[in-house]
Amino acid sequence: MSYKDKIVVVTGGANGIGRCVAEAFLAAGAQVLVLDRDEKAGRRLAEQCGPGLVFMPCDLCERSSIDACVDAIRDRFGAVDILINNACVSAGGIASGCGWDDFMAVLAVGVVAPYYLCLRLRELFRAGASVINLSSTRAFQSQRNTESYSAAKGGITALTHALAMSFAGTARVNSVAPGWIDTREYREAPPAGLPDAADCQQHPSGRIGRPEDIAGLILYLCGDDASFINGQCIVADGGISRRMIYHADEGWVFTPPGAQPAGGCPASG
Repeated sequence: MSYKDKIVVVTGGANGIGRCVAEAFLAAGAQVLVLDRDEKAGRRLAEQCGPGLVFMPCDLCERSSIDACVDAIRDRFGAVDILINNACVSAGGIASGCGWDDFMAVLAVGVVAPYYLCLRLRELFRAGASVINLSSTRAFQSQRNTESYSAAKGGITALTHALAMSFAGTARVNSVAPGWIDTREYREAPPAGLPDAADCQQHPSGRIGRPEDIAGLILYLCGDDASFINGQCIVADGGISRRMIYHADEGWVFTPPGAQPAGGCPASG
């Protein structure tokens, strides 16, 4: 799949899935613009990739920083073909005391910045433009203490279909919801919680995901073969969110904090 002469903007593209996506578009012939607040990783990536990848320092919590990047994109390139809203952060939730400022900062990066980038870049979108928002399976299912991240991913998922309506005739807008993706190869510091054999085997696909799984899907969604896909959220999680497991099913045992003694569920009513 060729993206020769296409201008691609990737937020959070210095590490993880975003970096893999940026490198995939670069390999497909695109001019890639990476927006990220991690200047060390971003500049190193630009040095490794050469002139086809341009790093732009950007704090997505700051409107002025986004404005500066958009102005630079307009002045230097004059157009955008693809926008990948990948960046997001997490500040935990109720259990860890995530407060007003922390929660708002997560929403700023994960929801407000993608909306504002779409608003500012719409005048630069060329015919056939595409926007991809990175959602997550955490938009649909959760663990404890994930309220900030889950709210951001729920927001970006809903924002996707709203933008698809507003951008009808201008750009297609879709989102991708990854499950567990092992991003070690695209980070200098490996993340916590590395998978073991059971983590892999519980996925119907027999493994956890790789960044390349998501990058390949994104390249397809931005291409002409996907021109009839619009306003959708595509889940890529190895099938695990479709697996239904109850206590003692398939060797899985649930022992929650403060569990009731054996003998059944607590009475209701």
